[in-house]
Amino acid sequence: MRTKPMRICAVTGSRADYGLLQPVMAELRDDGEFDLSVVATGTHLAPEFGLTYREIEADGFAIDSRVEIVTPDDTGIGVAKSMGLALSGLADVFAALKPDFVLLLGDRFEALAAAETALVMGLPLIHFSGGDVTEGSFDDAMRHAITKMASLHFVASADAGRRVRQLGEDAARVHVVGDPGLDALRCMTLMCRDELENDLGFRFRERNFLITFHPATLDMVPSLDQFAALLEALAEYDVCGLIFTKPNADPEGRALTAELDAFVARQENAVVVASLGHRRYLSVMNEVDVVVGNSSSGLLEAPSLHTPAVNIGDRQGGRLRAASVIDCAPDRRAIGAALNAALELDCKDIENPYGDGYTAARVLCILKEIADPGALLHKKFVDLPSAGDAFHV
Repeated sequence: MRTKPMRICAVTGSRADYGLLQPVMAELRDDGEFDLSVVATGTHLAPEFGLTYREIEADGFAIDSRVEIVTPDDTGIGVAKSMGLALSGLADVFAALKPDFVLLLGDRFEALAAAETALVMGLPLIHFSGGDVTEGSFDDAMRHAITKMASLHFVASADAGRRVRQLGEDAARVHVVGDPGLDALRCMTLMCRDELENDLGFRFRERNFLITFHPATLDMVPSLDQFAALLEALAEYDVCGLIFTKPNADPEGRALTAELDAFVARQENAVVVASLGHRRYLSVMNEVDVVVGNSSSGLLEAPSLHTPAVNIGDRQGGRLRAASVIDCAPDRRAIGAALNAALELDCKDIENPYGDGYTAARVLCILKEIADPGALLHKKFVDLPSAGDAFHV
């Protein structure tokens, strides 16, 4: 029996992980058995990415610490230096906050730096979304690395749970709870089209696309070539409304943004927003005819809104997907064919394979059963059952 609230420190580095983690953070904040602290880092604090820390505050969270890490260089060198800044800054933050658990979601380099810091400081780590697969991005390796540093795993699907166990994790610490991002969809009041038009200063057309394209860091086709093919394909839909959100801070992100800004300047049917924020983003997703690009949101949230998604290239390769997702190669003709197919796709009966929107409640029930978080630091590698003869050198 615990005699004081469990101190949990949530670290968020971008609009993407915060939007999914927010429902769990809200439940922790509002439950007297927990003491939540919030650390904002990464693109949350960078003006060019929309200063999305303000969305965290608008949701009623106090930001206990801010760790600035974004550099002007978005090459691999610059990202590596950002990780170094995160390691240094988070070490001071964790030393001051002294959490019982560090809470992370996903696979970004900011999360990897936070996991490394927690590991060497002897802080148990809760990880969401382990066991997913995204073969076209170095995020895939980061996610699996975080899994090995984590003490407790909350995964979105049975397949993800199996992969975490395959990495040697104890089945008793792997909990299939669904993806927390769907909790927000279940509870959120979405904005109507008129509100969105007034808010964005943009008029929706008869048919509309929501487009988010991030660097594909491990894809065989360079990100800039993929993005050029996408823009060429979209240029043929000049009667459709095109609503873009900007790329993330991975290598080549700024180069993609420059191409995007130039395209939108030429297209009167297009608008670009650095960050829509979670509610506006989901509201736009609910209003458009197709979600386009290589963001996980087309696979994760779009099915719950019955909105088809065109997923380009290999960035999300291997990830669980609903029947509403149309995969295509990163070339103009393939993208155009996929867009046409998506416009004809009926998604009203689509079921989302990522859960039912009650993840946060399951998570809190599990956490309340933990008497001593520190005891979870000690892990054993659990071998899979033998599938045949031993391997001999």
